[in-house]
Amino acid sequence: MSDDRATALKQAHPLADAIRDVKNANADRSDVVVDLRDAHRMRLELLAAELEPVFADVPKDIDNFDFVISSGLQPRLWIDAVSHVGLGRDRRTFRFVRDTRVGRVVLAESTDAKRIADQVTRYIAERIVERQQMMEGGAEPALAGFARSPVADAEPPLRHRPALPGIMAGFGLLVAGAAIGIAVMAALYWLRLAAVGVIP
Repeated sequence: MSDDRATALKQAHPLADAIRDVKNANADRSDVVVDLRDAHRMRLELLAAELEPVFADVPKDIDNFDFVISSGLQPRLWIDAVSHVGLGRDRRTFRFVRDTRVGRVVLAESTDAKRIADQVTRYIAERIVERQQMMEGGAEPALAGFARSPVADAEPPLRHRPALPGIMAGFGLLVAGAAIGIAVMAALYWLRLAAVGVIP
């Protein structure tokens, strides 16, 4: 009798059962997502441990680098504001990328954490050298290796001619062209009047 009543109640509330099933499925899915995220984060922590000596060697006065693992659905190991290491869709491949003005560029991709660590180390070294060059004043002059000629130093600098004669010459050509145009128009008008018979 009690089994009949439970069956009757179950048939009477199909929506409640469906809601309970959906909640259970969501809980199972959430557990899987959390497990994947934890596994993802653990792999990035192993890479960060591999890079820890490199991070420690960066001079303290350089604050361009982040060296943190972000949380979220897809954890990332941030190197600086524009580059990070994440995992590919297979959750095994490390992908070292950099955001640029033209889009995201993949700098290295491998399942081997050591290889990615080497690429990140190289990237950090390049950024440090770039910063030092900028602090020291940039590039050297292009002709730094050539000695200057004493004759060239002895020559007086070229004097700039005033621009007025050039302007006057241009204005003169404009006036001459206008005068020729008026003369041609007058001659054509005269011939036209003579053809019509207005002028004998």
